[in-house]
Amino acid sequence: MLRSYSELSRLRTFDERFRYLLLAGSVGVETFGFDRYVNQRFYRSEEWKHVRNIVIARDNGCDLGIEGRDINGRVYVHHMNPMNLEQINDHMDLILDPEYLVCVTFATHNAIHYGDESYITLAPVERQPNDMCPWKH
Repeated sequence: MLRSYSELSRLRTFDERFRYLLLAGSVGVETFGFDRYVNQRFYRSEEWKHVRNIVIARDNGCDLGIEGRDINGRVYVHHMNPMNLEQINDHMDLILDPEYLVCVTFATHNAIHYGDESYITLAPVERQPNDMCPWKH
């Protein structure tokens, strides 16, 4: 299944988008092994930096592109379809196409890859008067 931003953007809630992108991988499983340097070289390329900026602007720096879920801190641009060594070596357009990329937080990125929703907070906490002062209730 090829995941796309066009399909993702039709889903309205964070939870729906998260489930659409969920990969359910395993912690500690190597993706590139000894060829990790190829992956790192790709992420330092001018082409990647240019596309990354386009995606951040499109998503307004929001987690999974959802307004109101502003990313405070580092913005990660996630490949919705995991890339592999062959795609990087062959310079396939798929890995540089904004249609297959989305902004995420580090926690959301890990939750997508490892299938553990405990990495993320799904809803902001509503504050109430005196909620930090239990003796005033």
